[in-house]
Amino acid sequence: MVTQMNKLILLIGLFVLTIQSVVYGHSDDKLKPIAVEKLIQTSNSWNGKKLPNYAKGTPEITLLRIVVQPKTRLPLHTHPVINAGVLLKGSLTVTTEDNKVLNLNAGDPIVEVVNTWHYGENKGDEPAEIIVFYAGTKGTPITVKE
Repeated sequence: MVTQMNKLILLIGLFVLTIQSVVYGHSDDKLKPIAVEKLIQTSNSWNGKKLPNYAKGTPEITLLRIVVQPKTRLPLHTHPVINAGVLLKGSLTVTTEDNKVLNLNAGDPIVEVVNTWHYGENKGDEPAEIIVFYAGTKGTPITVKE
């Protein structure tokens, strides 16, 4: 019998495989039938804090492609649900309210902070594009702005 947690794990696995094909694509070299590269596996967010336990309720998965234009700072916000992503293009700087900083470049994975106020900023000269996977619960927002 497949549980909700098994379904969530399967969806996360499919997400990682999809992201890998988008980020790395393929070269003109001889293609391998299947190539898997683990980008990250952790129980902590990027600032070292332990991720919260999954909430009970109906799972709701959200997958977003977010483009942040050059010289743009996102508003201060928090995520009440676990989320992770891969920066596809450009660079982003993520800063928490206690001034912890994470610099991301194209190809870098992130396990985002949960219930921690922070903002992202594209300090570069080209758009930053990131795919983010949110493992939430139906009726719970994925982002709360200040």
